Amino acid sequence: MLTKIYGSAVFGVEAQTITVEVNIDNGVGYHLVGLPDNAIKESNFRIAAALQNNGLKIPVKKIIINMSPADLRKEGSAYDLTLAIGILVASGQIKADDIDRYIIMGELSLDGNLQPIKGALPIAIKAREEGYKGFILPQQNVKEAAIVDQLEVYGVENIKQVIDFFNKDIPLERTIIDTRKEFHEHLENPENDFADVKGQETIKRCMEIAAAGGHNIILIGPPGSGKTMLAKRLPSILPPMTLSEALETTKIHSVVGRLKEHTGLMHQRPFRSPHHTISDVALVGGGTFPQPGEISLAHNGVLFLDELPEFKRTVLEVMRQPLEDREVTISRARFTITYPSSFMLVASMNPSPSGYFNDPNSPMTSTPQEMQRYLSKISGPLLDRIDIHIEVTPVPFEKLSEDRKGESSKIIRERVIKARQFQTLRLEEDKMHYNAQMGVKQIRKYCVLNEVSMQLLKTAMERLNLSARAFDRILKVARTIADLEASESIEPHHISEAIQYRSLDRDGWLG
Repeated sequence: MLTKIYGSAVFGVEAQTITVEVNIDNGVGYHLVGLPDNAIKESNFRIAAALQNNGLKIPVKKIIINMSPADLRKEGSAYDLTLAIGILVASGQIKADDIDRYIIMGELSLDGNLQPIKGALPIAIKAREEGYKGFILPQQNVKEAAIVDQLEVYGVENIKQVIDFFNKDIPLERTIIDTRKEFHEHLENPENDFADVKGQETIKRCMEIAAAGGHNIILIGPPGSGKTMLAKRLPSILPPMTLSEALETTKIHSVVGRLKEHTGLMHQRPFRSPHHTISDVALVGGGTFPQPGEISLAHNGVLFLDELPEFKRTVLEVMRQPLEDREVTISRARFTITYPSSFMLVASMNPSPSGYFNDPNSPMTSTPQEMQRYLSKISGPLLDRIDIHIEVTPVPFEKLSEDRKGESSKIIRERVIKARQFQTLRLEEDKMHYNAQMGVKQIRKYCVLNEVSMQLLKTAMERLNLSARAFDRILKVARTIADLEASESIEPHHISEAIQYRSLDRDGWLG
């Protein structure tokens, strides 16, 4: 008997429906075709044990299973449940007249219990698009998939529940989530607050500007000056994610299986902080079976690279294209995958190998040659893509011992949200949301300078020998500073402040 059952494969952040054809005939043998990987080829052992432990069995006949489209590589153990139910239907052990109306996915344990799968959200979205009635999957993934409306989502703990459901013995309980209600109910206050930071008013100001315009920022300072502490507090002043941003972000984390169990939507902007030993593939994505990298996991959030010069230069250079295009494309012989990667880059570094260059309280222990070698690990083109460079100095004891708390993240965030609102309205025609997204066309249109401002910028460009890209960065940052003041025009003091945030372009840093 021939039967068809449906599963799904995830490529990039999109799903594709897989038709599993099961044919059982006279003879002996188990043949699985359609480019399955080793995890799928081993599924017959898991299926046999799971069925036996639940009072069923694989028929002793010739079983041929084809996973269509046959020229598309399938991977992972999430097809166990799909194959098992297909075998039971084809052998007449399940009466399932409407099985073609469901997507079925799940990894089987030997006792028949189900383990969570990756990519439940994009699979559910694809199932709804193609008009399937429902999606049956492990209980651990049910909230993630139930985000999608107009699709019946059933979470199951073992294969027996699925069998009883299709035999009409025991109904499954459908999971329903009001996505908008859950999203707004779970907007929480962040753990890290700028109110706990002593001193560092200039750095807080830079963080506010970076958050308001979505600008990349690098912090340069000696060990213990608070670079990491400040970076970790940046998400606390970013505007809350919109529902569409939350869906995009959740989708990416779903694909790599990084969502916590029984979690639906992600409500907080991601903050990713990879170790400096990370490979270029782990950072930008890829691999034999391509997966999103850290820059995609930071989509709509923050990517923090601590001790930037310690990262391999090849790793840093592969970020240049994603920083510009806000997406990363991975090409293979058979397919090309594009992952979104619209993130804020926050980097930190010591000013010298010893860490104490320009620190009046510590002796200079690095030679000029060591300094040059250390700083040359970061290429000029990469630095040009970072809008704000700022020096962080250690906080004096008088500031540390103060009882008075600083300005809270909540107050700063309110100013950031207002500035973002100005930007969203201004850039609405260009389908952009904040100043860092502006291209040359938008910069020329929205960053018009008066004669005094232009002369000031010209002088800075000549004295600091800035690149054309740095010119655009200064204009973007100045536009954000003006937005924080609700100013329609960019004034000379906005340009002057923006120029101050190009520390690594000054003489004495990069030579």
